[in-house]
Amino acid sequence: MTTNKDFQIIESARARLGKRLVILAHHYMSDAVARHADHTGDSLELSRRIPDLDAEFIIFCGVFFMAETAAILARPGQRVFIPEMNSRCVMSDMAPAWLAEATLDILASGGLSVTPLTYVNSSAAIKALVGSQGGSVCTSANAKTMLTWATAQSPHVLFLPDVRLGLNAADWIGLPREDRHILDIREHGRSINLDKARAARLLLWPGQCVIHSRFKPETIRKARAESPGCLVVVHPECHPNTVALADACGSTSFIIKYVAEAPEGSVIYIGTEFNLVNRLADKYRGMKDVRALTHSTCSNMEKVTEPNLARLITSLDASQDVQVDEALKQPAKLALQRMLDACVK
Repeated sequence: MTTNKDFQIIESARARLGKRLVILAHHYMSDAVARHADHTGDSLELSRRIPDLDAEFIIFCGVFFMAETAAILARPGQRVFIPEMNSRCVMSDMAPAWLAEATLDILASGGLSVTPLTYVNSSAAIKALVGSQGGSVCTSANAKTMLTWATAQSPHVLFLPDVRLGLNAADWIGLPREDRHILDIREHGRSINLDKARAARLLLWPGQCVIHSRFKPETIRKARAESPGCLVVVHPECHPNTVALADACGSTSFIIKYVAEAPEGSVIYIGTEFNLVNRLADKYRGMKDVRALTHSTCSNMEKVTEPNLARLITSLDASQDVQVDEALKQPAKLALQRMLDACVK
């Protein structure tokens, strides 16, 4: 439960620590947490900030893989914390590193030259695996750019863990449907059909985001029936059939910009996590009517609260920071750096 006491504790600690502390918050954080952030953003925006931060303490308000990414990119001497260590990402956990490595080995044994490309919603171990095999990372904001990059590296690309972002990115770069194949990773990868894999340029891991899976084509049809002339914008973790019916599709930052640029008086339905939708609805109340396509929240994002942020910020020296195995850091950082470099061009 959020109290004014928690607010005062956090703001007092921030004032005391000054430039020694930076708080980063993903757009899906609750208002109670986001209001304390020095920087809010999507995964790409926040990743870009980390190398330039001088703070000794970095608190990342989001799910665990985001804090891991910050720890990979942080400089020696910087410590990265997350208010709730158990704020996992279900999609990230759908691609265990041991199974991804076994899959790449099976594909290589079948004669396929594969460049792996992982969505940033993945573990440090997956990022390290990808980096060690010449691959890179992408976010929902740059998936088109990074899939274009990956297809130029080798005859085949393995996109993981989000099949829906992979399919949408394939649509954006005009990759024919016959050049795509969703891998059957059952039986420790032994169910993979190598003949079908060889015939495809894009190989897709069968993971998905449970939050964005709730947005269906019929939800958009219902919204248009209730509000003729409305605008619909969705996140690219949604199913391609849902994306096809929307007016626009993009990352959280894209969605924020889309709402900002929509004409005054617009009715705008948004298909993404509810905390962001609710924040935009409040911001534009009286100017634009912003609505949730479906009420969908991330229970793991909600594990980061103002009270546990208050507890952390008052005991940083004694708290456990986010640790990434040294053997993983360099190849994972290489994968992330390839993304940052490709997106500067």
